[in-house]
Amino acid sequence: MSPLARRDTALTELMDDPACDPRALAATYRRFDLVNRLVSAWGHVYRARVRPELRALGHPARVLDLGCGGGDVVARLAGLAARDGLDVEWVGADPDPRALEAARERERDGIRFTAQGSGELLAAGERFDLVLSNHVLHHLDAAALSSFADDSLALSRGAVLHADIARGRLAYGLYAVGIAPLSAGTFLRVDGLRSIRRSYRAPELAAALGTPWRVETPAPFRLLAVARGGSDA
Repeated sequence: MSPLARRDTALTELMDDPACDPRALAATYRRFDLVNRLVSAWGHVYRARVRPELRALGHPARVLDLGCGGGDVVARLAGLAARDGLDVEWVGADPDPRALEAARERERDGIRFTAQGSGELLAAGERFDLVLSNHVLHHLDAAALSSFADDSLALSRGAVLHADIARGRLAYGLYAVGIAPLSAGTFLRVDGLRSIRRSYRAPELAAALGTPWRVETPAPFRLLAVARGGSDA
């Protein structure tokens, strides 16, 4: 059987090790900006999903990135929204202090980061007009996935968009070759390949999330889990 036929949930990514090389970790967070621009399809998701949602509000928006890592997705989306004249407060949340150290280098007016998980945000009474995440779902076991999905719905008054990798042999092969020029001194190659092996295919993710989620494929090798939060759920 192909090693990609099933999710390999026993794999652990190097950057998830609390004792990993801090210099390689910092370099990985910095390089995510370029890697996510190349592979994550957030430009398309912004144009198709995020921008229309924010424009339809008719008032200043609050957007949350759950598990924001080094904050590059928040910073990129904030730049796109500012270019479109949208008034948005962007919040990146991640309970990992190492991620927050990297993310806070991207703080500026309208962008802030907090060392909190979804449950802590809910307990604090936080609510947002849109909640999103990037490359979080494949890290979670079944119980954590359920809690994360439920919390994200409760935190959002509008759309919830969770983007991730679609597992497949072609994605694995292309990434293995394409990431080589960018991976020196980072965890990008090893962790990226492990991420693909841990990731879902669209029917698997739809089954794991259940109602009210639907899973789309916004670009090759990409998944987007979509639902409505709050009273629209």
